[in-house]
Amino acid sequence: MKCPYCGNLGDKVVDSRESREGDVIRRRRQCLNAECLRRFTSYERIDEIPYMVVKKDGTRERFERQKLIGGLLKACEKRPVSATAVEDVADRVEAVLQERSEKEISTREIGALVMQELKKLDQVAYVRFASVYRDFRDVDDFVQEARALRGSKE
Repeated sequence: MKCPYCGNLGDKVVDSRESREGDVIRRRRQCLNAECLRRFTSYERIDEIPYMVVKKDGTRERFERQKLIGGLLKACEKRPVSATAVEDVADRVEAVLQERSEKEISTREIGALVMQELKKLDQVAYVRFASVYRDFRDVDDFVQEARALRGSKE
């Protein structure tokens, strides 16, 4: 941390305190420059730039975990998939988002991530999700996807 008085980059943390809400850490620092030795305060916050989802029509909206879970629950309806498994899929998709340096992701990329996870979790849920995600037009699209799924299994 650069000293605001002398510009020296060396300092030591003398005291750290968390705010009541737990969203900010206040640190008292002391400059290590022998001619300065002044104290100053710094604040540490979590970067809260929202992740934006770029839709097919080019519009952007905030990523909403609840929307993702809603889609997963619909795909897994009446299937032997626990709520915990659905939460785990959402966690893994969200983790991929957080690892990205870019704050925007297309619905196509999110859909592909979800399909990868559902393919491992439940094949019927996978096909259900794929039917909406890939916008199946008729039964032939279903059959083709089921054949591809069966082929990858063998």
